[in-house]
Amino acid sequence: MKKIIAGAILASASSFAFAASGPAGCGLGSTVIFPDADKWYQHVMAATTNGTSGNQTFGMTSGTLGCEAANGPLKSAQIFIDENMDQLAADIAVGQGETLAALAEVMGVQTQDTAAFNRAMQSNFDAMFSADATSAATLEAMTSAMAADINLQKYLG
Repeated sequence: MKKIIAGAILASASSFAFAASGPAGCGLGSTVIFPDADKWYQHVMAATTNGTSGNQTFGMTSGTLGCEAANGPLKSAQIFIDENMDQLAADIAVGQGETLAALAEVMGVQTQDTAAFNRAMQSNFDAMFSADATSAATLEAMTSAMAADINLQKYLG
């Protein structure tokens, strides 16, 4: 039994480096499976679950599962843009669409500012997208457009 516990501690050692929501760190083990852990062995099991199930990366990127997002909405927006570049370009070109709405949600844009967000994105389409545009360049142009709009500046940081 001691060898199993020692192995679990060693396997989960990297999880302790990401501790954001208690001794076991953030992740599925800490927030869903063992949310009320108060014994050392429960923390070990939660940390092991966090470290071996591969959910901490998602949690840290998205700011869920008790994790803090790495660079918050801007990091999440860059990942979103990278994974949805073509559909996002099509939606921004017309100033509406599901992918554009999802980007606004990822950025934390509130309902009352969605129309301003859509207009700012559409009017800056050429700066955001070109034949060789990258998600980083698109995000930079997007944040510049938001910085120029008094209603959208609050979402940048």
